[in-house]
Amino acid sequence: MKKLFYASVMAMAVLSLICTQSLRAQDDQISISDQAEFNAYQNATTQSDPTAKAAALESFLSTYPQSKVKKAVLDMLIDAYQAANNPDKSVDAATRMLQLDPNNMKAVYVVVVVKKSQKQWDDAATMAQKGLLMKKPAATKDADWKELTAGVYPLFHSALANQALFVKNDYKTAIAEFNTELQLTAAENTSSVLPDMLTLAGAYADMKAKDQRDLVKACWFYARVWDLAPQPYKAKIEQSLDYWYKKYHGNVDGLDALKKQAALTMFPPGDLGNSITKAKSPAEVVHDMLAQQADLKTLALADKETILAVGSKDDADKLWAVMKDEETPVPGVVIEASTTVIKVAVTEDAKQAKIADFIVNLKTPLTEKEVPAVGFEFKIPTAKEPAAELVGTYDSYTQVPATDTTAQAAVITLKDGMIVPAAKKTAPHPPAHKPAAAHHAQ
Repeated sequence: MKKLFYASVMAMAVLSLICTQSLRAQDDQISISDQAEFNAYQNATTQSDPTAKAAALESFLSTYPQSKVKKAVLDMLIDAYQAANNPDKSVDAATRMLQLDPNNMKAVYVVVVVKKSQKQWDDAATMAQKGLLMKKPAATKDADWKELTAGVYPLFHSALANQALFVKNDYKTAIAEFNTELQLTAAENTSSVLPDMLTLAGAYADMKAKDQRDLVKACWFYARVWDLAPQPYKAKIEQSLDYWYKKYHGNVDGLDALKKQAALTMFPPGDLGNSITKAKSPAEVVHDMLAQQADLKTLALADKETILAVGSKDDADKLWAVMKDEETPVPGVVIEASTTVIKVAVTEDAKQAKIADFIVNLKTPLTEKEVPAVGFEFKIPTAKEPAAELVGTYDSYTQVPATDTTAQAAVITLKDGMIVPAAKKTAPHPPAHKPAAAHHAQ
């Protein structure tokens, strides 16, 4: 989802109004006796172009470093760099403000916004913690302080959540902080927290969350984000929602009702788990799937891997007998690659865990320049979206038992692999490789 430089326009507006009013009020009471200083101040503060204004304000501060209006000038400098969309300079101005006024909430907020947008999680979290501990200045009215903190506290908890998740791998703290962020977010600002809501949904679904893992809550927040997200993003979010809902429930029965319910309120009811029943065991689902599938070759690639991963030995061997020595496309994200082997994450589980579930041994070694980069995604090309394609021939598979952080899985090895450039594709794949509607497809 597209992220704006300033996550909450409303919060920034409130900060500018409250903090700036206070500083400008002080400024009005200060008389600049030196005519040259007064002229420089007037010239700087009346500039209309943000870049020119920032330069004039910097010049004023350089010429009059001990000016009585230094706070007000620094406050305007922060605004000017914001308007000029210069985040690094905004942080620099905010840092100087904090040296002069350690309890300046606006400066703290600016630093957190910029550092968070740059994924400097530790710096953002340190400053966010400072903001949360800050006391109300004596000159600030209670109503103004309440309005100000209501605007900035959600972002501060977001910064702490992201640090916990991406730096410390502390899912318990991350989930708690994300929930606090959402609790404090005003209804009119919900769109500003959609990226974090999506991250929270993913955290609930992640195997690494251990005792914090909750697929029912994961589905709720995916449904909530899906309802609120702009149209271009709905399809991708719905893909994750369908996947995890079917992972937990076994099919899509009741999913539409969940979507309607999640559209009405931020948090799930306490009894949501009672209305969404847990699916049959994976092995039972696999057995039912095979019993209902007349032609095993038409199964989607993700479904084939699911059967090989969690099916009984008899069911897995039944499918493998059909797959063995068949050529297949391998759409997925490159985890590791060399001139002779490409390891790819195909299923959603593998992509989230960043582990390879398909190992493609190449028929002809690549040159060093031809080796795909880690993170590159192979796709099945279409007429509208031609793309290079990775193909190979099924050779062997291995069931991998579950661990504390990963689900039971299968690693599928292919031989005679090759990368087929989009320009050389002359015909679509035979029907055997077309995805079919089935459980766990992703």
